[in-house]
Amino acid sequence: MKVVIVGGVAGGATAAARIRRLDENAEIVVFERSGYVSYANCGLPYYIGDVITDPEALTLQTPESFFSRFRVDMKVHHEVTALHPEKHMVTVKNLKTGETFEESYDKLLLSPGAKPTQPKIPGVGIDKLFTLRTVEDTFHLKEYIRQNMPQSAVLAGGGFIGLELAENLRDLGMDVTIVQRPKQLMNPFDSDMAAFIHGEVRKHGIKLVLGHTVEGFEERDGGVDVLLKGEAPLHADLVVLAIGVTPDTHLAKEAGLTLGIKDSVVVNDRMETSAPDIYAVGDAVQVKHAVTGQDTLISLAGPANRQGRIAADNICGGDSRYPGSQGSLVIKVFDLTAAATGINETNAKKAGLLVDKVVLSPMNHAGYYPGGKVMTMKVVFEKISGRLLGAQIVGYDGVDKRIDVLATAIHAGMRAVDLTELDLAYAPPYSSAKDPINMAGFMVENIQKGLVKQFHLEDLEHLPKDGSITLLDVRTKGEYARGHVDGFLHIPVDELRDRIGEVDKGKPVYVMCQSGLRSYLAVRILSGYGYDAYNFSGGFRFYDTVVNDRCLIAQATACGMDQE
Repeated sequence: MKVVIVGGVAGGATAAARIRRLDENAEIVVFERSGYVSYANCGLPYYIGDVITDPEALTLQTPESFFSRFRVDMKVHHEVTALHPEKHMVTVKNLKTGETFEESYDKLLLSPGAKPTQPKIPGVGIDKLFTLRTVEDTFHLKEYIRQNMPQSAVLAGGGFIGLELAENLRDLGMDVTIVQRPKQLMNPFDSDMAAFIHGEVRKHGIKLVLGHTVEGFEERDGGVDVLLKGEAPLHADLVVLAIGVTPDTHLAKEAGLTLGIKDSVVVNDRMETSAPDIYAVGDAVQVKHAVTGQDTLISLAGPANRQGRIAADNICGGDSRYPGSQGSLVIKVFDLTAAATGINETNAKKAGLLVDKVVLSPMNHAGYYPGGKVMTMKVVFEKISGRLLGAQIVGYDGVDKRIDVLATAIHAGMRAVDLTELDLAYAPPYSSAKDPINMAGFMVENIQKGLVKQFHLEDLEHLPKDGSITLLDVRTKGEYARGHVDGFLHIPVDELRDRIGEVDKGKPVYVMCQSGLRSYLAVRILSGYGYDAYNFSGGFRFYDTVVNDRCLIAQATACGMDQE
């Protein structure tokens, strides 16, 4: 059997190694148009910022090492220029010599990945305008920085690459601005959870210009003007285009393969395309979302590697199936860690699901053990069935641990209330006897049993202001004095029983505290006295972070530049 693989990164390299492990006699040829195979895309921004200093550390394998271990013929600087499914051939161009030839195959695997999205606007392609996708891109940008010592940078786009590169350029001492059309960074997060990411970015001096459309680029005064719709341009010494990626599927399109979202390759759960003996994996393929079942694009390294393994199994006569992508992710944002899995509240509602949520702010480990820090968790679940749909966490130590537990629970089809039953490891330096995962489950359980009714941030502005309800803040006097929402009566929770007469029993009571715990206790006290009481989800800390962030974004929309 002869297998030809187009693309030697992530899915392609994984598939090549797996095929060899399954079939010692297969002939395996990989064509990679860049000069590198099996490299770590996710590490590229950290090489720019000198966190990774050895360029060889970016490549997990070389063509030579791959051949030595797996007897796979890795042909770099070779670009496949055409597919011929009807005769099981591909046309290949040697980019160093210009030679063009045809290569036959029994099985073909497409792993071309995705390319940086290049908007059709004036100035794309000028000097000082960079993308970051390949090792060559990285070396090019790194060398430009070394030679020219730029003092400022504008990043068009606030996803993974934009955010990671912003941190690394900032650590090199540059003034950094992120500009993009959406009014938040990191779209996998809901806007309320993204507010915590925004706060960390601003704290480190990065300027955010959110909700603005880039209309073009112009060279001026030795730098680049980033032209904004309806606003004065932003000027910088260099600009990086990081507005997203587009499936690199022109070969599949020209060969007549069935295409889907953004011209991605349509595959079945065996990673087979519409053409016989042609498989496809990675950022170029359309997949099913594991939570919603809807078609989607998920450009992450984990799914690409798993798809490569599954395609390899099937190429070698097996019957492996890809169940869909869940979109689990984690990102370092300076001192902060942000992570998500499943779908967020926004996309769940777009998918037509009836959802509910809990927001909590637990410590990463036992409060009495030194060094504890607060994390913010948002868990989304289906209202009727209680099925877990997604989760987002922003915090410090322990965020990655909790998101992986939640990702596993979602994959297993667990209900949110089942989180109460998880027997998780505990020691004071690592967790609490009631882990944050368990706490999220307890909160959902209380809601489903009717022990607590919630109201959310989006409900606050719609509450009647005609005196027909009571707004109650149960924090301490000091907390209340440092900031509160106008119109809230203040009674500390520990004084509530003694001052219960100050709360009108004929009105619903909407209760707020710092994190949502003491207000829950207050709701139970009030319920015990016959009141109709509601707990504010997330607490004042959550409210304050989100509302302040939205004010800053509104100012940016008005003046063209966000506050630091």
